[in-house]
Amino acid sequence: MKSARKLVFILLAVVLVAVLGVVAWLQLRPTPQATQHKQPRIVATTVAVTEMAAKLDLPLVGVPTTANQLPARYQKVTKVGSPMSPNIEKIAALKPTAVYSVTVLKEQYEATFKSHKFHAQYLNLDTVTSLKQTLTTLGQRYQRQQQAHQQVKLIDQAVKKVHARQQGAKPQVLVLMGLPGAGYMIATDTSYIGDLVRLAGGENLYPDKTQPYLTPDNEKLAQQRPDVILRLEHAMPEVVKPQFEQEFKQNAMWAQMPAVQQRRVYDLQQPEFDATANMHVVTGLQQISRWLYPAKEATK
Repeated sequence: MKSARKLVFILLAVVLVAVLGVVAWLQLRPTPQATQHKQPRIVATTVAVTEMAAKLDLPLVGVPTTANQLPARYQKVTKVGSPMSPNIEKIAALKPTAVYSVTVLKEQYEATFKSHKFHAQYLNLDTVTSLKQTLTTLGQRYQRQQQAHQQVKLIDQAVKKVHARQQGAKPQVLVLMGLPGAGYMIATDTSYIGDLVRLAGGENLYPDKTQPYLTPDNEKLAQQRPDVILRLEHAMPEVVKPQFEQEFKQNAMWAQMPAVQQRRVYDLQQPEFDATANMHVVTGLQQISRWLYPAKEATK
């Protein structure tokens, strides 16, 4: 009799432990709401940030409205307006945990973002170094360290290769950034394209540590003798390229420059080139290297 009672007690204890275990599991398991809460809701407002997110394998709930080809995984993601004029109401409706733009656009719409009481974060893509730092930071923030490390490694390898191609005197380079309907600016070595030129072994004729772009002074510009001229058409190339061609045809100043005489004038267009760094940096760096040191290419 005692054995039967003891057996019943043991069975009841086992059942009780099992029930308590199931209850504890139900309480501690992640619910759909909790999982959704932990999942980042990221909005990228520029093409460069969107492409960076793709390389880091990040989910996005909002991407820019653009004529450029976005990564395939984001084709059906909600469009939130152009990079220069994002739709704040659409962004707010997505209930984002993070909204990313770039530092060069901060002054343009920081006040608008603040008025809707959500904090936008501005990524520094001014140079190749800042691009690598931003990749590393985002990799750490979203547990994508491996993906970030791989992208930084590819960039470092490209820089090493273009350094190996350099030979002889550094080419003198003039970098121009076209503006639709407003002529052009001169890009210094502080600009992204200027940074690519520096890494590729060129010497920018307009070094400046404070301003990425300068207003041209035709009198001083006429005295320059660039070996290579790079013309950035980062916005509306169908408008900017004809502007450049007309300027170079009508203004006799350009015909006196070695770069024009030797036909070493090159047009830079998206997606490889832009005013800020992007994930086409390896291709862009390699292309500029070939323009600066074509003889090296010919010997291979």
